[in-house]
Amino acid sequence: MAAVLLPVLIVLTGIAIPAGWLSQASALDLVQNPLARLYLLAAIALPLFHFAHRFRFALLDMGVAGARRTVATLCYGTAIAGTIVAAVLLVRL
Repeated sequence: MAAVLLPVLIVLTGIAIPAGWLSQASALDLVQNPLARLYLLAAIALPLFHFAHRFRFALLDMGVAGARRTVATLCYGTAIAGTIVAAVLLVRL
């Protein structure tokens, strides 16, 4: 999903705004749309969970198998916490 969602953000924030094709005020207006906020939440949350999953199994492959439940709780808990922080910030925006 990151390969689908992130190129749009890269074009908007990395090319369109610096090149002057899109002003910062109109980008902020775009983010006021609830669908755009859901898009941003998905663009933040899905890579967080992908990283948590990959990191968990990388740790298990390195031999941290004795604490499987703790590793899973820390990895996915961090992804959940990051998603909650992103959601709160997007609601306040």
